[in-house]
Amino acid sequence: MPSRPGSILDRAPAPVLFVVSGLTQYLGAAIAVGLFAVIAPATIAWLRIIVAAAVLLTWRRPWRAAWTRGTLLTAVAFGVVLAAMNVTFYIAIDHLPLGTAVAIEFLGPVVVAAITGRGRRERAGVVLAALGVVLLASATLRRGGGPDVVLGLVAIGAAAACWAGYILLGRRVAVRGSGVTSLAVAMTAGALVFAPFLAAGAAPVLTDWRLALAVLGVAVLSSVIPYAIEQVVLRRVSAATFAVLLALLPATAAVMGAVVLHQFPTLAEGIGLLAVSGAIALASARSSPQSPTTP
Repeated sequence: MPSRPGSILDRAPAPVLFVVSGLTQYLGAAIAVGLFAVIAPATIAWLRIIVAAAVLLTWRRPWRAAWTRGTLLTAVAFGVVLAAMNVTFYIAIDHLPLGTAVAIEFLGPVVVAAITGRGRRERAGVVLAALGVVLLASATLRRGGGPDVVLGLVAIGAAAACWAGYILLGRRVAVRGSGVTSLAVAMTAGALVFAPFLAAGAAPVLTDWRLALAVLGVAVLSSVIPYAIEQVVLRRVSAATFAVLLALLPATAAVMGAVVLHQFPTLAEGIGLLAVSGAIALASARSSPQSPTTP
């Protein structure tokens, strides 16, 4: 989403914008956690997808574009993986601290970078990420919670796998068509596929305007604002700068978790977060900047 010349987005330093984007994104996730007592996490994720799809459809009007069968099927597959990534992430943050969940989820992109890059940096990044994930998972298990924590770890593992698929499919979508227009179709497809399983749980939103407004806020904070900011940032930073900024995201999520949800990391979790951040920087340092949008 281009900004007007001379606007605040143009004048602000790119690293500041990136941090603001991350804080906004995870503020939306933190607000979503507060809604889980009323609406199931998976349904909140689905509602967020619905709102984002409506915004993108209104903006891009993809029905005016020419679609081939292959392009359309790729966009649909991308949307299903994107929706699954959001749903599993929201299930995970219902059982895990926000910062821990975000850090573990980054294992997906780090593994993709290692597989596609095959360099020493990428391999070192996988080792460091694995160490960080082990530290985070073991520290979380020691906190207690029993089956709930295990469910959270399984869900965030699934979200990491979906994020890896999202990256691989996202490249195909970007090559085959207009990225944002394809994203509108993808979001719509993901929402429709998950509707039979999750739509019924969204009934309270229809009768409570405050709840509906909160869900809208989650969607705007977690999707619309970060996406708009990132499009400005990614045009202005080098791959090396992008890697460093991307590595800040787990810490950004941990800050939001501490401030909004009072989820304060232990020493072991702090070390795990640092290890994952280092892994992200190593794995991303030679990559071309691309949208880092997370669930």
